[in-house]
Amino acid sequence: MAGTMTEKSIEEINERIEDGSVRVVTADRMSEIVSELGAEEAAKEVDVVTTGTFGPMCSSGVFLNFGHADPPIKMQRVWLNDVEAYAGIAAVDAYLGATQLSEDKELNYGGGHVIEDLVAGKPLEMRAAGYVTDCYPRKDLETTITLEDLNQAIMVNPRNAYQRYASATNSTDRTLYTYMGTLLPNYRNVNYSGAGALSPLYNDPDFETIGVGTRIFLCGAGGYVVGMGTQHDPIHRFGTLMVTGNLKEMNPEFLKGATFHGYGVTLYVGIGIPIPILNERMAKKTAISDADVVTDVIDYGVGRRERPVLRTVTYEELKSGMIELEGKEVLTSPLSSFFMANKVADELTSRIEQGEFFLSQPVERLSRDTVVKPMKQPELPLVKDVMIREVKTVDDRASIAEAAKLMMESQSTHIPVLSGDGKLAGMVTAWDISTAVAKRHEELSEIMTKKVITAGLEEPLELVIRKMERSNISALPVIDDERRVIGMVSSDEISKLIGKRKKWQWKLRI
Repeated sequence: MAGTMTEKSIEEINERIEDGSVRVVTADRMSEIVSELGAEEAAKEVDVVTTGTFGPMCSSGVFLNFGHADPPIKMQRVWLNDVEAYAGIAAVDAYLGATQLSEDKELNYGGGHVIEDLVAGKPLEMRAAGYVTDCYPRKDLETTITLEDLNQAIMVNPRNAYQRYASATNSTDRTLYTYMGTLLPNYRNVNYSGAGALSPLYNDPDFETIGVGTRIFLCGAGGYVVGMGTQHDPIHRFGTLMVTGNLKEMNPEFLKGATFHGYGVTLYVGIGIPIPILNERMAKKTAISDADVVTDVIDYGVGRRERPVLRTVTYEELKSGMIELEGKEVLTSPLSSFFMANKVADELTSRIEQGEFFLSQPVERLSRDTVVKPMKQPELPLVKDVMIREVKTVDDRASIAEAAKLMMESQSTHIPVLSGDGKLAGMVTAWDISTAVAKRHEELSEIMTKKVITAGLEEPLELVIRKMERSNISALPVIDDERRVIGMVSSDEISKLIGKRKKWQWKLRI
């Protein structure tokens, strides 16, 4: 605060809301106002900047109280429309997470859809199972409920309103299904999320006005910031919020269950946060445009620890529908809805102007130095820990007979095939040789697999196992950055390593 004079207080702004003289603009207009008037004059002209975001927020859910049954039941497990909620709280309380999947695997349905259906007033089938005690003699229960039937339905979202999101693309030769949507192979698309210039935390990056107790617009209802969200990482501009609000007051227009193909269920959440313009400094901070909001394009085709940043982009570039990546034009697609983010900001603006929404002073500032750490776990074995380094290879101009002879001499069922420049060109297996004999093929190129699934030296073994399971193969070559074969990893070697580790862990226990 040093060096600046506070021109307004939140109390003064609330007085203007009450008497109808408050001046409110949405965040996407503030940059023009500051550019035209300057920050000092803009701070005099504008009292509140409204923000908005409407995107998939997986870390969301609701606490539900069903009321006591007669005879009473102490619920151990409870399902709503075949979606299980966590019942380990109290006898008839439960927490339903947005990403919980229906037990009917054929349905693209889960917790996010149940929450939306509740707010829409739809009846839900409820099942509960408990254990019998003297005060809770009932063992199971089936009924139909609506939101109105519940005593309380309180939304508590552990992580919402990311300050910014990394954009996602995919370098591999297969489609990936992720929480960032469907990523096409070979950098054919870039998906991104967030609201750009309307992003709440980008308009208050130092959390001067957004903190514990800040009143917010949450899915059509009034809500509050509980504190910093999980994975709050302001050092890297990935701040998050934990928020709460009354589900019974929410509007299904601002809350939507959704399914990401091949990944799972989520909940689209509409959040709007008013930023009080207390001084010139806050006017400057809210004077951002999409050209000022930057993020990184990340390759999701690489293991999480090694994901490279391919380039830095602005939301202005992302929203254009096309960016340049690796020397070519790539389509960009938003997971968030800019239309709905604007609607959230506009609705919040209207409520403030009509005297229906007042601002609150945070009781505590959010942390500005928190850094997210990875999960503590045993060190994962890497490909280099298990691979065979002495690998026999065959030239792609060799005959099938030569390949068969090499296979017999090396006692290997998988032989990498190299091109003239020594790079991996394919893979031939004992099964391929058998097929060639049966069908009287003569050229190695006729029988070898040309699209070879490979591994890298530093790749976690867990990922390699998944590759093998997915493609139903038992070995794959290890290559360097120039596609030269430096080893082989097989299911046999992996089994040996796992066996050794289990034996070692057993010795430690005894």
